Amino acid sequence: MLSRIIYPCLMIGAALLFTACNSDYSAGKKKGYFRIDFPEKKYQAFSQPGYPYSFEYPVYARVSKDSTFFEDKAEDWWINIDIPQFNGKIHISYKNISSASRFDSLTADAYKMATRQHMDIATGIYDSLFRTPNGLNGMYYSLSGNTATANQFYLTDSVRHFLRGALYFNAAPNADSLGIVNDFLKKDLHHLINTLQWK
Repeated sequence: MLSRIIYPCLMIGAALLFTACNSDYSAGKKKGYFRIDFPEKKYQAFSQPGYPYSFEYPVYARVSKDSTFFEDKAEDWWINIDIPQFNGKIHISYKNISSASRFDSLTADAYKMATRQHMDIATGIYDSLFRTPNGLNGMYYSLSGNTATANQFYLTDSVRHFLRGALYFNAAPNADSLGIVNDFLKKDLHHLINTLQWK
C-alpha cells in the first residue's frame, strides 16, 4: 500500500525535475551603446579677420576662442571647434615659426603630445606624413586604445606657420563606445586639413 503512494509521488517529482532542467536559460542583457544619429556632412568657412589661417568646418560645430593660457601661447589665434552633439572639441593651436630651431622644437612637441603622453595607454600609435591639395605639409597621428585623443595632426609650411589640432571628448576614454563617433569626426578633421590655407 505504501509503495502505491510513494511510486506515483516519485514519478511526479522526477517529471517536475526533468521539466525544470529543460526550460530555456535566459542570461542578463548584453551591454550595449545608445544609437547615434549622425547629421548630414555640410561645411562652413572659418575666415575671421586677423587670423593667419582659414579652413572649413562642420555646420553642426561652433568656433570659440580658447580660454586656456600657457606661457608660450602665440598671440590670440588659438581656438576650439566645439561639437556639442557629440560632447567633443577640436583644439586648434597656432604658432609662428621664427627659425629652423623653432620649427624643430614645434614638430618635436607635436610628436611628444601624440606619443609620449599616451604611450602607457595606447595599444597602437600610427603616424603618417601628408600633403594637402593646397600644398601644405603635415603629420597625422592615429591612436588606438582608451586614449584621451585618437586623432591629432599638424600642418606647416616649415618657414612661417605651424598649426596643430587634436580631437577630444568630454567623456571617459572608451575606444569601444567612442569609436563610431571618432570615425565620423575623423572625416571632418580631414576636410578641415584639406581646406586649410595660410593668409
